Order: sequence, then structure tokens, then C-alpha cells
Amino acid sequence: MNEELRSLTERLRSEAGASSTYERLVTAEDPDVLAAALTAPGQPLWARELVAFRLGLAGDRRAFEALVLLLNHRDPQRCASAAHALARLGDPRTARAAAALATNELRVAYALHPVRLLVELRAPEAVPALITTLGRRLRPHDPYRGVALACVEGLGTLGDVRARPVLNEALAHPALAEAAVRALARLPG
Repeated sequence: MNEELRSLTERLRSEAGASSTYERLVTAEDPDVLAAALTAPGQPLWARELVAFRLGLAGDRRAFEALVLLLNHRDPQRCASAAHALARLGDPRTARAAAALATNELRVAYALHPVRLLVELRAPEAVPALITTLGRRLRPHDPYRGVALACVEGLGTLGDVRARPVLNEALAHPALAEAAVRALARLPG
């Protein structure tokens, strides 16, 4: 069992309590059993997260919609597990969905994991989405510095020259300046 799956199952075990459903879903090998649990009515959130994560790791695209919903959840642990599974799912819709979540101003409080996922995917949507998100975070007194910092670091990792103007703007923000210097140093030319 990989470390991410072990961590997830430990966290969800406490949510599930003494549920026999938990044991059945943790040990199920048949992807159709997992997919059925994903769409069955009345399933608790922990069960949906568990089966979506397992299906995502297995590359089963039936998990896509559930994982995208979890990527935008208010619980950072659920977002992190969904991002991990989506990065391994191999679904071509993932980058577009992550970009939409990262740039959604109404859900910016939950944009950290979509931003990080975009960087990991290195998809064509990543740089424009991170530039847009960071540009919005450079307003005075913006409360989402963690999202802004993830954008700065991600743009440095991606090394695309289109990021130069917004990274130069980030230099004026003390909380971002050091990371912006490092990111700019990684850009070609």
C-alpha cells in the first residue's frame, strides 16, 4: 500500500467508526464494486472519498467527477487526496477542471490544491491559470497569501517566460518577494 493510500485509509477509518462498509471498501479488489459504491445513494462522504481515491490511483476514469468535487472541498485533507489521485488518474479533463477551480474567485479559499495540481500536471492550462490567479492575489490586503505563494512557486517551477510580468509585480509584496526572486531566476533568458 502506498503512503498516500495508507494515510487516507487511517484518516477515513476514524470517520467511518466501526463500519463494516469501510472494511469492505478498503479490501475490495473489483473496480466495479468500487464504482457502484461511488454512485450508490446514501453513501457517506468518507466512503465516496475512499472509492474515488482508489479508482483514481487505478486509472479508472469513473472517479473523475467525484475527485474534482473533492478537489474543491473545504477540508484541505480531502483536497490533497483528490489532487494526488487526479494527478495519477490520467484523465485529459483534469487540467481544465483544475484551472477552472484555481481561477474561480468565488472559491479562491480552496484554490491551493488545484494550483499545485496544475503545476504537477504541467498542462498547457497551467501557466495562464496561475498567472490569472496570482494577478488577482496581488491586490492590497488579499487574505489568500498561501494561494499567491503557491502560484509564485509554481510559475517558477514551470519556467515559462509569460510569467515574468506577474512575478515582477509580486516582488512588491513582502510575503512573496523572496519566492518571486527565486521564480524569476528560473525563467529562461
